[in-house]
Amino acid sequence: MGSIEGLTIRTFRDEDLDRVVYINRTCLPENYGTYFFLEIHENYPKTFLVAEVDGRVVGYIMCRTEYGSSNFKRLSIVKKGHVISIAVLPEYRRRGIGTALLTHCLKNLEEYGAKECFLEVRVSNEVAKSLYSKLGFKSVGKIGGYYFDGEDALIMSVKLPLEMQARTPSESQR
Repeated sequence: MGSIEGLTIRTFRDEDLDRVVYINRTCLPENYGTYFFLEIHENYPKTFLVAEVDGRVVGYIMCRTEYGSSNFKRLSIVKKGHVISIAVLPEYRRRGIGTALLTHCLKNLEEYGAKECFLEVRVSNEVAKSLYSKLGFKSVGKIGGYYFDGEDALIMSVKLPLEMQARTPSESQR
């Protein structure tokens, strides 16, 4: 796994919409309407990021914040980041782009006051689970039949801020 020359992580812009929708539909069975992407961008602009390689958008991540029960401190309500969707085009995978997107997004969630972050991942998605574990995410639960096809979701969570050793060297961010 090597780094990619010309990689830029930056915030989503309206003109990225068609490309992000394309990546979402190419990479994931769960698809969102364009209004949903624009709503996330409007409400959480710092946590809707795209990865560009040589000026071409090849991946994205979008997150929001919400209040809920802490996954780490019993009987506590905290502000949590929620990774809604992350995807990288197949030909750009295993090069650190997903890690870069996620670490930048987690740092930006801290700016929104999030103390934890969680996500749902297919129980069968070993590559994604490995990525999340590498960044310190722990399995905290399971949701039966979460996905449209009936597959269960594993809930994974991490405390914020990330430990310094979990962060990647900073790629450029505009």
